[in-house]
Amino acid sequence: MSAIIALLSLLLIIFKPANPKAKWWLSLQELNIVNEMSITIGLFLLTVGTFLGGVWANESWGRYWAWDPKETWALISVIVYAIVLHLRLIPSMKKSLIYNLASLWAFSSIIMTSFGVNYYLSGLHSYAAGDPVPIPIWVYWAVALLLFISTIAIWRYQKMDQTQLKKLMV
Repeated sequence: MSAIIALLSLLLIIFKPANPKAKWWLSLQELNIVNEMSITIGLFLLTVGTFLGGVWANESWGRYWAWDPKETWALISVIVYAIVLHLRLIPSMKKSLIYNLASLWAFSSIIMTSFGVNYYLSGLHSYAAGDPVPIPIWVYWAVALLLFISTIAIWRYQKMDQTQLKKLMV
């Protein structure tokens, strides 16, 4: 959900109204607040799920942690989202753009945990047998589109005046 909110925020930065009296930044501030809340709840649930997976692994296999690719990528996802959540506490990183870009691209760790580990890596949670499944072409197009949106949002953000930028702090 936070990736979708971040994408909406970046699109709002790109297509901001030309009218200087428009209060578009209020919508962006509200989206940032909802994004932060969704990342906080999601990080909590992801952490609880990772620990419960360890308890389940201990009951099933007699050990809590085996550095299986699924376990490792679950831990990487927790770390990535913890970093994104704490970016707002670093004074030089309090920009709305940085927070939204980080929360958009952090979702790639969840995608890797869900699909990449299951189909492309070997381990207990792997369904990969023999040759790996080729990556669908739409994945490349989606990544290219997100890179394009990110680049245009950075460009538009750099063109804003300082009074608008101060209103967009996270």
